[in-house]
Amino acid sequence: MMTKEQTQALANKILSFSKFPHCSVSIAESEQAQVRFANNGITTAGFTVERTVSIASTKDRKTGEVDTTEMDDASLRAAVARSEEMAAISPVNAEYIEPPGSLQYPNIESWDEDTATARGPVMIPHVRAVIQYAAKRKLIAAGFFQRRAEVAVRANKQGLFGYHRFTGASLSTTVRAADGSSSGWAGQPSPRIREIDGAMLAETAVEKCLRWKGPRRLEPGKYTVVLEATAVGDLVARIALGFNARAAEEGRSFLSKKGGGTLLGEKLFPESVTLVSDPFDRRIYGMPWSPGGEPNARITWIEKGVVRNLAYDRYWAAKSGRQATPPAASLILEGSSATRDDLIRSVERGLLVTRFWYIRPVNQQTLQQTGLTRDGLFLIEDGKISVPVMNFRFNESPVRLLQNALKFGIPTRVQGGEGTGMVVPPMVAKDFTFTSISDAV
Repeated sequence: MMTKEQTQALANKILSFSKFPHCSVSIAESEQAQVRFANNGITTAGFTVERTVSIASTKDRKTGEVDTTEMDDASLRAAVARSEEMAAISPVNAEYIEPPGSLQYPNIESWDEDTATARGPVMIPHVRAVIQYAAKRKLIAAGFFQRRAEVAVRANKQGLFGYHRFTGASLSTTVRAADGSSSGWAGQPSPRIREIDGAMLAETAVEKCLRWKGPRRLEPGKYTVVLEATAVGDLVARIALGFNARAAEEGRSFLSKKGGGTLLGEKLFPESVTLVSDPFDRRIYGMPWSPGGEPNARITWIEKGVVRNLAYDRYWAAKSGRQATPPAASLILEGSSATRDDLIRSVERGLLVTRFWYIRPVNQQTLQQTGLTRDGLFLIEDGKISVPVMNFRFNESPVRLLQNALKFGIPTRVQGGEGTGMVVPPMVAKDFTFTSISDAV
């Protein structure tokens, strides 16, 4: 991987080719090792190395952007020239804000050497644990194990330079009955590969698959739910867009007040709800800078139910006379010391949800989403899991979900099938809306 000194020399070289007053450079380098398995066997294993340079040139508020993977001087010079040619024929951006100059970015410790260098000898034993555990119970396992090491750089002609390197790993598996009649899922992401536990994931997915046999059909409607942490993350991560200050002030957000203004400072959620961005938390991936280039920081969005902050991009901050702030990312939803089983015992009748799938927006203002339950849905009766239940389609908003929150458990890092993941607890919520039956397994 490129060092800070190497990337700075590369960025300076590219900027030296620029003839425009504004030129920004982003460098992204990644190494990924991955193992994919299906039908109780490894199907592919690979190692990829990628390096991309993105160049944005601006003159008279007109910007052209070019990406290149060619690193020789002639190709880089040609890419800069091409970006300037594209800027010349581009429309004027009335909301263009001049790029920031030299900024002090925070140091975020996101690098783990063991993860950065892990290959098959480290990864395959975890895959083997999943496959063997499933096969022993005459089930079929499939899944994906990957680890990555990445370098991110941003620089411009005004003296800005930032360098960050980070690592991450994730293993997920779906276990199904041979006849396709039941399934179970488990997954675990971590910045450090040594924290991945294939045997634990195998046991969880297999147990879900074995229990979800002959699911009972229930009528759609509103149910009290116990959402496992992955299901919470699948849905709550989508609340991030709602904190955009411009959308709120223009009446396009759940934080827009009827008649004008915003709901900043008002209590919209139970006191148990606290949501923060914390790029310094070692449980989750964080960047030193925001997409707009501002230094990242810990920001509280909801504190004990009260909305505390909105995210101002550089344009809207300048227009509003505010300080630019990073958007809601590296999200952490605070919880308690309760376990998932403690939450189940607190429910007289409800549904236990393993995760959601194929989540799509329905209403941008309320953040209502639709999607499906998958890989383990169970009826809870008298504080115990009783019978498996056929999957549902849901229509629900992360806003309403948090407003209907009753209890939270122990927070953990999650990443489902969609999204970047976050740190969330399992939770109990009332009146979760299921709209129809899904026959899919």
